[in-house]
Amino acid sequence: MNQNAVVLLSGGLDSTTVLAIAQDKGFNIHALSFDYGQRNRFELERASAIAEHYKVAQHKTVTIDLRAFGGSSLTSETPVEKNRSMDEIGRGIPATYVPVRNTLFLSYALAWAETLPAYDLFIGVNAVDTSGYPDCRPEFIRAFESLARLATKMGTEENREISVHAPLQELRKADIITRGMSLGVDYAMTNTCYDPDDTGVACGTCDACILRQKGFSEAGYEDPIAYQASRA
Repeated sequence: MNQNAVVLLSGGLDSTTVLAIAQDKGFNIHALSFDYGQRNRFELERASAIAEHYKVAQHKTVTIDLRAFGGSSLTSETPVEKNRSMDEIGRGIPATYVPVRNTLFLSYALAWAETLPAYDLFIGVNAVDTSGYPDCRPEFIRAFESLARLATKMGTEENREISVHAPLQELRKADIITRGMSLGVDYAMTNTCYDPDDTGVACGTCDACILRQKGFSEAGYEDPIAYQASRA
């Protein structure tokens, strides 16, 4: 295919799986990561290592200071929620929600896509095993896809179709892991935790860690990363 695609890469389980999917489809990968003031600084190191491992065409890390606004436990001193039940995780919008984060990330991806050019954007959002973020829903992805066609030169003057791919949208975490394993994803390279320690070891009790451990258990694979504590 050798067709350009911009892939949002956080360094976590989902985005790494999406990168592997896009590469398997034959896209020429341009990976995009963000230093947005997040609590977990280690995910940026993981993103760089993953991009190098997959030998992507380009990997850019863009700085956005979302700590200027706060509003999230990931961009402020608000404690990250821990040890929540699956019912609690599946209900409401948690403190880890970063206001309009995916809107911003996709907008930057779209800007880069115009210069490449690329008509395909990939994002690792999930609406099933998730913490209830509104910008992970299928309605949001479709709305942004419409915006992309209306707001760009390639969508208006060039009449190009711009696609926002969210291949994990309707998959459970266990299915995502199974898909990634079939593509040879090394999940030891990924960092999913919202609140790791100073050495990058995952806490094991935040929503992201709980969902990850549950996914590996249900998929029948051993999670290759270390945890400070475990709910599995």
